[in-house]
Amino acid sequence: MRLLPHPATEDIQLTEVLRALSDPVRLEIVTRLAVHGEMSCSTAGDELGVHKSTASHHYRTLREAGVVLTRQEGRLKIMSLRREDLDARFPGLIDSVLSAAHVNA
Repeated sequence: MRLLPHPATEDIQLTEVLRALSDPVRLEIVTRLAVHGEMSCSTAGDELGVHKSTASHHYRTLREAGVVLTRQEGRLKIMSLRREDLDARFPGLIDSVLSAAHVNA
């Protein structure tokens, strides 16, 4: 297992998180992770309606903003929502965003 580069919890910036969540495709990815838990990038990207390279850009944006944790296992990249880190840094933010997106996560 290899962990890709991520910001430390204390380095996550609100502006970057909000920017990452402002895109409908990225919001859909976060919604799927909130509902289903950990997922491979290929599974999370199913039926998003974007090209594979575009999906990769969205995954990287979410990771670099500190919204998701991505680890590599063999050829698979596995993503999970950094809910605990985000709740510690910005209490209630993810719940509010998901609620506004009409998701009961």
